[in-house]
Amino acid sequence: MQLTVVMKFRIAAALAAGIVVIGFGAWPLVASHEPMVTVFIDIITPMTAIILVALAVFVGFIGYFLAWPYGKEIAGLAVPAGLAVWAIRSANMTKLMLANQTIQQRQQIFATFTWEPIFWLIVVFAGFGGVKIAQKISPQKELDEDFETKSGTNLKKYINSAIAVVGSVLIGQILIGILAQDFRLPDTVLGSVVAQPATAQIVFAVLLAFGVAAFLVKLLLNAAYIWPIVAAAITTALVSFACKRQDLLQRLMDRHPLVFFSDVIAAILPIQMIAFAAMGAIAGYWLAIRYQYWRIHGI
Repeated sequence: MQLTVVMKFRIAAALAAGIVVIGFGAWPLVASHEPMVTVFIDIITPMTAIILVALAVFVGFIGYFLAWPYGKEIAGLAVPAGLAVWAIRSANMTKLMLANQTIQQRQQIFATFTWEPIFWLIVVFAGFGGVKIAQKISPQKELDEDFETKSGTNLKKYINSAIAVVGSVLIGQILIGILAQDFRLPDTVLGSVVAQPATAQIVFAVLLAFGVAAFLVKLLLNAAYIWPIVAAAITTALVSFACKRQDLLQRLMDRHPLVFFSDVIAAILPIQMIAFAAMGAIAGYWLAIRYQYWRIHGI
């Protein structure tokens, strides 16, 4: 993929489609009269969800043609870019905890977060679906740089996909734990607690963590970027499930200020995790392809 000036403009146009249509155009669907609203599933009505999925298909579709002839490679970023605007404009987890101060309310929030990532995955995959529809209408030439191989049984592909998911969960948890953690305090029961990271820190940590995961699973397992994205959802679900324990929440409420969490991932909203993980995974995947091409051809 040669990034000429014209190609850079096309890539920017595809990303802009998601940012304009979803990031800003659809923002009134979730915005309220409050100065800042926390974007999570409880404020998404069924009609809003339908509209958002339809817009995602549309954005993926037009992004394919805006990024031509590399629509297949680039247009998948359009919807996550739009959701990223929501994720950045959203209030953080601390504000959500402030509005829900009983243990029961907080348990309900973390219980919701165990399945909410599925919704954001559906929105992102709807964008991929729009790209597929556009590709059926106007197929593009496959990149010479891709080292996708036809060899290997279906069983091996399934195994590699499973390893890619598990590996991405581990990589994501480790790197986010390192890169996104803010001020940390020791706790005799929980080990330690960590303060709410800044939004910019969350963006950097999640992008890099799942970018690295996608790069490695493509390079080592020839696995698609959807598996690190799925892993991001699993990561949020696992941490949320662990954080809804009554004794844990009681300990936090009794001993620590509101801004502290038992795990830094618990301070990251599902929309933030999925939006930035998807962008990082797609970028890491294509960087792996470019790296392998460079290793083989030296250019």
